[in-house]
Amino acid sequence: MATNENLPPNVIKQLAKELKNLDETPPEGIKVVVNDDDFSTIFADIEGPAGTPYENGVFRMKLLLSQDFPQLPPKGYFLTKIFHPNIAMNGEICVNTLKKDWNPSLGLRHVLLVIRCLLIEPFPESALNEQAGKMLLENYDEYARHARLYTVIHALKPKPKCQAGISESTMALNVDQSNMVSGGKMPLLSVPSTPPSKIPGPKGQDQNVLPPPAEWAAGAHAIPKMEGIVAAKVQTDKRKTDARKKSLKRL
Repeated sequence: MATNENLPPNVIKQLAKELKNLDETPPEGIKVVVNDDDFSTIFADIEGPAGTPYENGVFRMKLLLSQDFPQLPPKGYFLTKIFHPNIAMNGEICVNTLKKDWNPSLGLRHVLLVIRCLLIEPFPESALNEQAGKMLLENYDEYARHARLYTVIHALKPKPKCQAGISESTMALNVDQSNMVSGGKMPLLSVPSTPPSKIPGPKGQDQNVLPPPAEWAAGAHAIPKMEGIVAAKVQTDKRKTDARKKSLKRL
């Protein structure tokens, strides 16, 4: 496993400075994943630029730094599958900045920005993926369709947890309401149009009882048919329970 011991101390010091800067002020659409124990492999998440077939995707890539860095350029690979002329099927990235145009003075920020720009403006003339390069030159719409399909399958951003939480809560509420109906309990549907009537109770005390179904008619017309059936069933069960309670009181 590669470690910082594979890099010269002065290079480690420079990389630590660059990585800290990238972490504190990341370039637009790029997030570097810092591993203080191993600077020889730099991971980054690149957001697909708006207006491209890669929009809304997040692509993980890595830069491999050899012992001769920065005299030799790093090697770049996409770990997320992507359909792009300058990215091979194994993820290898072909860009002049990492080849003939490399300069030891170029920093990691510049390299990452160039790689993201590839998603905006591919170079089919130097394609590693010949199918993507040919398709881009001959039929852009077909190329964009393929690239978008890869993005949807492999790189779409995960949905925010809050939305998932809302969906789960809504589902739980629906299940709970169904259980209430099946268990003989009625959810809050409406308020009776007439107040409860009073009947004499033991020792002259009045007891509130729910009105008979006929007294609900005025307010029940606005309730859906199924809710009316459920309400009637619950009302019947309620009257039976009240009757049992009064019978027990007489004993």
